[in-house]
Amino acid sequence: MKKFLFIRHGKTQNNLERRYIGDTEEPLCNAGICEAGELANNLPSISSLISGTALRCRQTAEILFPALKYTLCPLTEIDFGLFKGKNADDLKGDRDYEKWLESGCMSDIPSGDSVFNFKEKCCGIFEQIAEKSSFETTTALVIHGGNIMAILEKFANPKQDFYKYHIHNCEYVLCRYESGTLYIERKGGLS
Repeated sequence: MKKFLFIRHGKTQNNLERRYIGDTEEPLCNAGICEAGELANNLPSISSLISGTALRCRQTAEILFPALKYTLCPLTEIDFGLFKGKNADDLKGDRDYEKWLESGCMSDIPSGDSVFNFKEKCCGIFEQIAEKSSFETTTALVIHGGNIMAILEKFANPKQDFYKYHIHNCEYVLCRYESGTLYIERKGGLS
C-alpha cells in the first residue's frame, strides 16, 4: 500500500494579508518559518519527499524534513491573472472579480488560468507521482493549497466539492492510496 502526506506550505506575508498570490514567487514570512518549525515535530514518518518548485514550498520542505533530500515536481499554484497580488478589499466593485465570485470561483480567471485546466494539470502530475512511487512507502508532497484541493477532489473517497478540501498553511492530510483512490486517514496541523 502507498501513502501520501499532502502538506500545504507555510505562510507568506501575502498569505497574512489574504492576497491572491497564486503562482508568484514569495518566501516564507517569520510566522511561516515558526509554524513550519513547530509542525516538524508533529508529522508522521515518511519514506520520500517531493516539493513544488516555488520558494515557499522548498523552504517549508527543508524546515519540516532537514535530513531528507527532496525532488522537485512541477506542481505550481494557479495563476490569478488580474487578481494577483490583490485581496477582496482591493477588488471590491471590480466586475471581472464579481463575475468570477458568482461562478463559485470556477470560471476562467481573467488574464490567468482556466480553473478546469489547472485542476486537470494537478491531477495528471499526481497520477505520474503515484505511478512511480513504491509500495509500502509514505511520500510527502509539500505543495500549494490549490494543488491539494484539486487532487483530493478527484481522487478522495468519499467525494466532496473542491473547496471542502481547503486546508490552512502548514496543515496536512495523510492518505492511503489504493487502486487509484485516496482514503483520508488523518488531518493535522497547528490550528
